Amino acid sequence: VGQLSWTAERFGFGPGERVLHQYSTSFRSIGAGNLRPAADGGTVVIARSDGHRDPAYLTELIRGERVTNVDLVPSLYSALLAEDTGGDPWWSSLRRAFSGGEALPVPLARRWRERTGVPLFNVYGPTEAVIQVTSWEAGSEPGEEGTVPIGRPVWNTRLYVLDRYLRPVAEGEPGELYIAGAQLARGYHGRTALTAERFVADPFGGPGERMYRT
Repeated sequence: VGQLSWTAERFGFGPGERVLHQYSTSFRSIGAGNLRPAADGGTVVIARSDGHRDPAYLTELIRGERVTNVDLVPSLYSALLAEDTGGDPWWSSLRRAFSGGEALPVPLARRWRERTGVPLFNVYGPTEAVIQVTSWEAGSEPGEEGTVPIGRPVWNTRLYVLDRYLRPVAEGEPGELYIAGAQLARGYHGRTALTAERFVADPFGGPGERMYRT
């Protein structure tokens, strides 16, 4: 609920949204992807089961169904950009695009924005933290190479970059990302040892709070 509320506030979702769903119902983003438009009175446009493997089919579906939002992996964005528009651009109805599941290369993000003009948001989050914990609007990254940042935390989420002793690292120093907050899972079903290894006490939170080692 918190994530859906944050999404509506951050991106301005409303009743007129038409969100593309192109992955299997077992894929981890299905809940957020389908609940988001449903909670706001929008529409879910469901692609055929193998649609994510067919860029030409997806571009025609987006165009024909007047899709307003897509959430794709970077490699699929690259494939879609290679498709001939054949008249009206297939992205003409899009209001925003989301990228996740892979690192988003800066050159790809820049090419997307220059060609389509559609805002592109890089999102990150593991299943253990209910999918999405950060967001960043691509487009202002310096340089020509590298990857787009994963961004800042969503509501009710805390992120720490810590060393092996769970101490915050200095800016520019490498460390491990830890996630804490209301959306954190309790652990892995039937895997007590793995749960104890990955879900550890949060020294910066309240009594009993934990954080997830990414």
